[in-house]
Amino acid sequence: MSDAARQTAAEAALGLVRDGMVMGLGTGSTMDFVLLGIAARGLRITGVPTSERTTIRARALGIALTDLEHVERLDLAIDGADEVAAGSLDLVKGLGGALLREKIVAAAAARFVIVADRAKLVDRLGSRVSVPVEVARFGHGATARRLAGLGTLPVLRGGAEPFVSDNGNVIYDCAVTPLAEPAPFAAALAAIPGMLGHGLFLGMADDVFLADEAGRIDHLRR
Repeated sequence: MSDAARQTAAEAALGLVRDGMVMGLGTGSTMDFVLLGIAARGLRITGVPTSERTTIRARALGIALTDLEHVERLDLAIDGADEVAAGSLDLVKGLGGALLREKIVAAAAARFVIVADRAKLVDRLGSRVSVPVEVARFGHGATARRLAGLGTLPVLRGGAEPFVSDNGNVIYDCAVTPLAEPAPFAAALAAIPGMLGHGLFLGMADDVFLADEAGRIDHLRR
């Protein structure tokens, strides 16, 4: 997605932001435009960032921050997505490596809003991208074997020099056949020892703003 499309999508989502909100701040290139928009509009919000990257960028823009230890509920959370299922608005997230924190923040929000490229819209999750999973570093090879037992092809992100999340864990990207019913697969993932979080965000998104290169926006609601 071009920078112009990212900005258009971010501006559409910012129409939901009001002064005084406590909101989740997602991670990724589109979120950079959301952060810039919050600062440019002078919106007085308090953010809960989902990554160290977002923390650094928000602080540089003068956006007040807090964490979930100090707030019980978020008014709104805005984030990106790697796939969006048409109809259900189920998601695959985590190619940026922040999926565990992103899911915790999304679950705490009264309204979870996604900003994405229209090309991310798919009929079935797993059609275009692998499903990321965050696992404990201890015994992660054994965890990978269990992932393979579910019929996935797990690949350690970073290979010989593994990517390490902000939480100190590793991530496997699990290639799957397109998921007609993602919920049973999500439950099977969650049951694996060592599994800390997976990138299937099911029944969580309330609104999705999809942008294209021409600057057109579709607003989908669950």
